[in-house]
Amino acid sequence: MADTGRPRTVLNHIGGKDLPAASGATLSLVDPATGQTGGAAPRSGAEDVDMACRAARDAFDTWSTTTPAQRQTALLHLADAMECQADALVAAEVGDTGKPRTLFTADELPAILDTVRYFAGAARNLPGAAAAEYTPGRTSVLRREPVGVCAQITPWNYPLMMAVWKIAPALAAGNTVVLKPSDTTPSSAVLLARIAAEHVPPGVINVVCGDRDTGRALVAHPGVRLVAVTGSVRAGQEIAAAAAADLKRLHLELGGNAPVVVHDDADLEDAVEQLSSLAFYNAGQDCTAATRILVHHRVHDAFLEAFARRAALQVPGGPEEEDADFGPLNSSAQLHSVRALLARLPVNAEVITGGAALDRPGFFHQPTVVAGVRQEDEIVQSEVFGPVVTVQPFADEADAFRMANGVPQGLAASVWTRDHDRAMRAGRALNTGIVWVNTHGTTVSEMPHGGVRHSGYGSDLSLTGLLDYTQVKHVML
Repeated sequence: MADTGRPRTVLNHIGGKDLPAASGATLSLVDPATGQTGGAAPRSGAEDVDMACRAARDAFDTWSTTTPAQRQTALLHLADAMECQADALVAAEVGDTGKPRTLFTADELPAILDTVRYFAGAARNLPGAAAAEYTPGRTSVLRREPVGVCAQITPWNYPLMMAVWKIAPALAAGNTVVLKPSDTTPSSAVLLARIAAEHVPPGVINVVCGDRDTGRALVAHPGVRLVAVTGSVRAGQEIAAAAAADLKRLHLELGGNAPVVVHDDADLEDAVEQLSSLAFYNAGQDCTAATRILVHHRVHDAFLEAFARRAALQVPGGPEEEDADFGPLNSSAQLHSVRALLARLPVNAEVITGGAALDRPGFFHQPTVVAGVRQEDEIVQSEVFGPVVTVQPFADEADAFRMANGVPQGLAASVWTRDHDRAMRAGRALNTGIVWVNTHGTTVSEMPHGGVRHSGYGSDLSLTGLLDYTQVKHVML
């Protein structure tokens, strides 16, 4: 089905059909770059969720019996079709998010296509134990099988990428999917499902749009066997509690609050250059964003001055502004959240640069650097999810580890040093799921992406992520 851009009215995709909510209820879609309403999407209820879960369950009987080679072929065809309809996917994504079109096209879309193609290959490489006799006269075999219907809930910061991170491994393992995108950014996920309808049977991929009540109905549905979510810590806690009633399996990729440890032997010029861009990418709306920069006290002042100067040069802008370094915040609510956090800064904190919303339509905020903060301050302990970075000095390596690990989240961290042994110690001591050395934020399809503590459990990407969508069965002959 050809698409030329974001549809004015988004519809659910259930059992291969585009459908409104059974109740007729809708949610307005607001363009973050202008603040204007630009369309509507279904506010799906329990009836819509039930229809989608039943469609997924019916499709599972067939899809789960396809061979890995057949699933690989379907995913490769999907990736090719997405590439052919790239303009439509870009239009849908930037229409919902307000991201600069050139950045999404250059940075995100190639990685999205690579993820689909990676899992196409991974479908044919599931590991398993060789048959063996562990007791006389009996041969044991391990089978890896799909889990069943997977409920997937994705966020608004990377709508298409997060949909692909969830859908591709689930399908590669032989599962079927009911995905609920964020209420503010559903367009690209629905378009993805419509493109996929040409390559997978009806019901294999279903998308139901809606609000938190829609998500609650999906998590509670008795036909769902695994719930995968990328979202806030609060959302993960609520979903975990609801899923416990039916003992559903969980895959939770939750909030981050990434520390960046800059030692006095680091290449400061390189660190400033990289971090001044990486910290504000996507307006800081990234679970792995470099939000807490910890700098050795001997180079703290020099780093802070250079970093603030470079940060102030970062340019916010909308989809068609080619010189923009990042786009708007997702919504008026998210802009208010960032503004309120800055308004509550304690007296010891100092805004070095930025600190204000932009005087223009949309939900834009200046790149902001805050110094003088203490470990117990709210802005250090909480995930800001905006273009705001704190800079703190540390005394020595032990102090850096204490500060880096001294928050509830544990998704990602980076360390900047020329000392190999120091980097290896950091890789061991930093209590996060990802540690980068002299870089930050890079992901590859072959490596797992997941956290610990309040950042959740389970991994996206990689063979590890694929295995999360399987269950093991022992067969003895």
